[in-house]
Formats: sequence, structure tokens, C-alpha cells
Amino acid sequence: MGKDMSSTISQQLLTETAETVLARRYYLKDSNGNALENWDALCRRVADAVATVDSEQEDYETIREDFFNMIHSLDFLPNSPCLMNAGTDLGQLSACFVLPIEDSMDGIFTSIRNGALVHKTGGGTGYSFSRLRPKNSSVRSTQGVASGPLSFAAVFDAATETIKQGGKRRGANMGVLRIDHPDIMDFISAKEDQDKFTNFNFSVAITDAFMQAVKNDNDYDLIDPSDNRIVDSLNAAKVFEKIVDLAWHNGEPGVLFIDAANRTNATPQLGDFEATNPCGEQFLLPYESCNLGSINLGQYVQEKQVDFERLGTTVKTAVRFLDNVIDCNRFPIPEIEDMTRQTRKIGLGVMGMHDMLIQLGLAYGDEAGRETSAQVMRFIREQAEAASVELAMLKGSFPAYDPAINKYPARRNAALTSIQPTGTVSMIADCASGCEPYFSVVMEKNVMDGDRFLMVNKHFEAVAKKEGFFSDALMKKVASTGTVVGHDEIPEKWQDIFRTAQDISPEDHIRMQGALQSNGVDSSISKTINLPSSATKEDVRFSYMLGFELDCKGLTVYRDGSRDAQVLKTIGSEETKTATVSSQGILHKKELPDVLSAKRYRLKDANGNTIYIIVCFAENETPMEVFAKFPFDNRFDLKDKSTMWTTTCRLVSLALRYQIPMEEVIKQLDRSSGHMLDLPAQLGKLLKSFMAGTRNGFSSSCPECPGALVFEEGCEVCRECGYSKCS
Repeated sequence: MGKDMSSTISQQLLTETAETVLARRYYLKDSNGNALENWDALCRRVADAVATVDSEQEDYETIREDFFNMIHSLDFLPNSPCLMNAGTDLGQLSACFVLPIEDSMDGIFTSIRNGALVHKTGGGTGYSFSRLRPKNSSVRSTQGVASGPLSFAAVFDAATETIKQGGKRRGANMGVLRIDHPDIMDFISAKEDQDKFTNFNFSVAITDAFMQAVKNDNDYDLIDPSDNRIVDSLNAAKVFEKIVDLAWHNGEPGVLFIDAANRTNATPQLGDFEATNPCGEQFLLPYESCNLGSINLGQYVQEKQVDFERLGTTVKTAVRFLDNVIDCNRFPIPEIEDMTRQTRKIGLGVMGMHDMLIQLGLAYGDEAGRETSAQVMRFIREQAEAASVELAMLKGSFPAYDPAINKYPARRNAALTSIQPTGTVSMIADCASGCEPYFSVVMEKNVMDGDRFLMVNKHFEAVAKKEGFFSDALMKKVASTGTVVGHDEIPEKWQDIFRTAQDISPEDHIRMQGALQSNGVDSSISKTINLPSSATKEDVRFSYMLGFELDCKGLTVYRDGSRDAQVLKTIGSEETKTATVSSQGILHKKELPDVLSAKRYRLKDANGNTIYIIVCFAENETPMEVFAKFPFDNRFDLKDKSTMWTTTCRLVSLALRYQIPMEEVIKQLDRSSGHMLDLPAQLGKLLKSFMAGTRNGFSSSCPECPGALVFEEGCEVCRECGYSKCS
């Protein structure tokens, strides 16, 4: 294919957002930051590097072209480290690692060192702190007392803060503690202060025995891991309620059903699962890594039917691709290389599942949608196993395969499927992330000059135009409310099909996860169970219990807005006086009572300084005053900044109390914004959320663009530029 034709195809395939993401994160660059490649060149670089493993095979050229076409056409994309590093000197292509932490200073700091090496090359790490003796227990070698797992988790967190993953990916960790560890209550509460352990997701490893004790309202034992002694007991129901309470407040800790994971451990002779990668979908043994890639299911619908034949062909090619990655990978440390080659685990996942359902005319939250999704996942798993068995006949089974333990046919890979986050690669493919529903179908995009425009989901736009209900006014309404539900212009059928994450009930989210888990997912699933801001703690409790009953291996719940705002105590007040315009045309300032309800928002400026914005409301939830609080008020070098922010807040408060139209206030704030993290931009975004009445409130700001972070796939991601806190 000629260069000009190939370039034309790339331009047709890739959206403007995809090109922006690729240019910012994936294309190789020269010393001045200029891109050295385009989409065609990137795909050729990756395909050639991974196909080199088969250079001695007779069908090498076919394999090489199959790899290229599969990636270039967006049918399948490997994980970010592979796209970034294949064919480069770095050459580290894996995303997921689990490192052990032994109960000794040497073991602890060896793990910190190894984690730093992993982060440096672009991987994320999972750690179990369950082997560490509890705080205040004796240390014979020093005649002192242990400081406990959390004190060392803080050291891991600090080390991660200094490492940026390959200059392109941010350090990310999963921290796990068993439910029967004596320090479990401290661990459960560790992230109640969201300024702590910012480089970690925390999850509790929950056992079947604990869940049974919860149901029976029984006590359960706490065990010192250093000598396996029972040192105390707790009421399981009360501990579970604490987990529920904290998850309701800010989504952490998550839960890992560790026994369910170990029941499907393909190599139990090598050890038990203790931890997962940062987003929870990869249960791995100590020192294991996993290579991930995702099939874009939206590409496989033809005439409202799934093209299973073509899907099967892609699965076979993708399995060979991911298996080859193991052989051409450059591992951060020898222990990881040895363990990975013993089990040869791969994680073939999906993205664009919601795109597939939309094209099939099925609703994500309905039984028919779940059944179809499960059928497709089961087919992928069956085809992946057949491909792995065929590879074993050609190249040999994974070395740890033991026919006395493993009751399945000899295959090349100990694990084959998972469903991982695809936040950034799904933006390249222009599809929904992983197995998640779309977070929005119409959204407002901000650009640096203060202008705004609407981004409409390609499927929704096509249906709306075909069915005759498309209009700019309707798109603006959908964007402002954040949902297609409740708009009379949209037929009920399409309201159901285009329900987004917030419109789908928590139960339907969990039932989808359970259906996928039991129908073709070897490892686990990275998915967020979205709860409305009005959800109760009982809703969280129900979610965890249902997930356990459906044999999910882990669960992350997120109540809308719970990480973005902390509600202050609300006290009733007298009716405030309404501002009016007199006969002389003069606006009167609205009088306010002595006590107002308020919300406090935490954000960071461009230099990482923490700033708090406090918004006070009238009884009708209209913002009336805005204040800024700075921990650095006394720092001489930031005094001018503090003064500027305080003055801006006073002027905005004055405009609000005189009831100047909020859109005019926002317009001026946007025009005066110099950086996406400066005060005018933040206040403008905040006021927009109140004016639009959006359910998301004031979202956390993306540190790399004017967009907002949303919580999906167990992580905060920006759907405008591809930034992710986890990858």
C-alpha cells in the first residue's frame, strides 16, 4: 500500500481527539518534542517489533501483516506500554505487575526498589501488605516494636511520587490488606483523608469465611502473620459496615474477594494470589506480570448481528500477539522475567462493548443486553483457549503447566482473558471504555480561548438524525442534564439504549459484571459500580453483597461526587430577600442570613499547591458567596497569588449577590483564564456545574487539559485528553 493511501486511511479512521492523544502520549518524539511518526508508523513499529519473535516461522510475513492490520484498523489495541515502547530501546511492554513484600527491612526496601524500576519503565504495581506484622508487635532483632503495614505503605507512596512512568505514565499502585490482619481497621480508614496515599488504590482482601460471619453477625479472628497466632477478634458485621461507610464517602477501600480469585488459580503449586494490579482486574502471583490488549467489539457488528467469524479470527491473532509480547519484552528485574515466562499469562479483554450493544439495539441494563455480552465474552474465551492450545502444539505449553493439577488441555498460557481499563486506548479507537457504558453521549468541551462546543456520540448523532429528533437545542439539553432520560423529544426506546453510566441502576451494573465474570473472564474485571449522589450506605452494602453472591472477584463502587466535594454542616436559615430592580433600574444586593449551607472543594494549582474553595448557598441551592482558603497563606513567595485569588472570589461573590446572570460571570472568568488550573478557570467550571444542574457537581480537574475527571473502570480519567490517574 502506498504511503499516501495509507495516510488517507489513517485520517479517516482517527478522530481529532485520537490524534491529540497519540501526539501527546504515544508518538515517538525528537529532542525538541516534535513527533517522529504518525499512526501508520506507530502501528508498523509495534507490529514489526512483536512479530520478530516469529521471524523464523514460514508464515512470518503473514503474521507481521496480520498484527499491523489488526492494530491499524482499530480492531484490537495492546496496552499503553506496548504502544509506547515496542521497537524502542526501553522495550518494556507490560502494564501489570505484582511484587511481594516480605516481613523484613531487606524485603520491604527491596520491594520499594523493584517498584521504582517498574514505574520507571511504564508499569503499575500491586502490593499485599498482609505479610507484615502488625503495629506494636515485637521485633526480636532490634528489641523494638513494629510500626505496622500502613507506615511502610506511606514509604511506598512517597517513593512512587518521585517516579513518573517512563515520562509518559504516572506511577500507580494497588495496596491490599487481608481482612483478618490485626491492623485492618486502620487500613480501612487510611484514605478517609484524600490527601494521603494519593498514589494508591486501597482494597481489602475479603475471605468467604468473613462474608459468612457478616451474614450471621458473628465475630471472626484476627491473625498475626508473623506467627499465625490469633491475637484478637472483631464483629464481622461492624467491620463490614465500616468498609461500606468509607466506600460510600469516597469509593475506597474497594473489595477483593480473594477466595473466589484463588478458586480459579491455574497454578496453585506456585502460590496463592495476594494482590492485583492497580485497577484490580489482574490477580497475579508475586513477581508475575501480564500483557494486556483489548478487542474493539464495536467493530464486529454487521447488519445488527455480531460477526463471530471475523471476531474469532481477531481473537486468534490477538492471542499470538500477546504471547509474542512475553518473548520480546524487556523486563524490569530478573525475578519478574522468570515468573512471567513460567506462566505466560495474557489478558485479552474488550472495549466498545456498549458500542456493540447500541448497534444491536440492546440496552446495557436489560437482561437481553447482559445475555448477549456474556455470549460474546464466552465466545472470545473459547476461541482464545483454542488458539493457546494450538500455540502450545507449535511452541510448547507454559512451563508451569502440570497435568496432575491442571485439568484443561495443555496450552501456551496459564490465563487468557480479563477486562481491563482502556481509558486512553478507547479514546484512540473512539469507543466506550472496556465493559463500561458510556459516561455521557453529549458533552461540552472547553478550549483554551474560553469557547465551548458540544461533542456528540457518533451513534447517538446517527440515530437522532435518522429518526428525525436531532436538533442543536436538544443536544444542549442533553449536555446540560447529563442524560438522555426524561427528554420527550427522544423516543423511549432510544432513551433506554443510550442510558449512560449514571442512568443504569447499581444492580444492573453488578449483574453485568457477574455475567461477564462467569462467562469467559479468567482473571477479573475493572469496572465501576456507579451510584447516584443520593445513594445510601445500604445501597453500597447491597452492591457488595450482590457482587459476592454473583462470584465477582472484586468490586469498586463510586457514589457520584463523593470524591469531589465534602459537604459541610447545613443549618436552616430564614428566607433570604430577593434582589430586585427598582424603578431607577438599580440592582439591590441580596441580603444573606448569618448561617448558610456550604460545600468545600479541594483542588491543586499548577505547582501542586493544595487550595480549598468554599461555596455558600441560598436555600434554593443557588451559590451566593465564594471563598478561597490557602494552606500557603504565610508563604512570602505565594502572597501575591493568595491576594489575587481572594480578590477574585470577593468580586465573584459580589456579582452573585447582585444576581448578575451567571452565564455572564462565567464568560468573564473564561476570558480571563490563563491556565486551565488557575482560579478563573476553576471558578468558571464550578459555576457552570451549578447553572446546568448537572448531577456530577464540581468534578476534579484534569491536570493536563481544561477537562474534568470522571470515575470509571476503578480510576479517575479525563475523557477529553486521555489522562488517567491509574495508567
